[in-house]
Amino acid sequence: VQLQASGGGLVQAGGSLRLSCVASGWRVGSYALGWFRQFPGKEREFVAAVSWSGANTHYEDSVEGRFKITRDVSKNTQYLQMDSLKPEDTGVYYCALGNWPLTRRAARYWGQGTQVTVSS
Repeated sequence: VQLQASGGGLVQAGGSLRLSCVASGWRVGSYALGWFRQFPGKEREFVAAVSWSGANTHYEDSVEGRFKITRDVSKNTQYLQMDSLKPEDTGVYYCALGNWPLTRRAARYWGQGTQVTVSS
């Protein structure tokens, strides 16, 4: 399984970005999908996840209400819509596939990181 993330960039505080992650080599419908992020000098942390059926989602408290995770099984793609971005959201974002509930330990496959920078 390979995951290809894209969509990061530089945005002003209050702005929006949409991250995408395309999976190849496996049927995305078999796994929970999610996003993690990593700040300099810190461990990778959970951001959001959606179950393989799409019926369940889970968000880290600080992004609840601002970020939305969706997936398109037909395209083997997951998305993270990020609105009302804050400077503290700045970091490297990673997509992942794994078992539900998706935690860092439950993740089986990782994409390469995409940098998100939010200026104040």
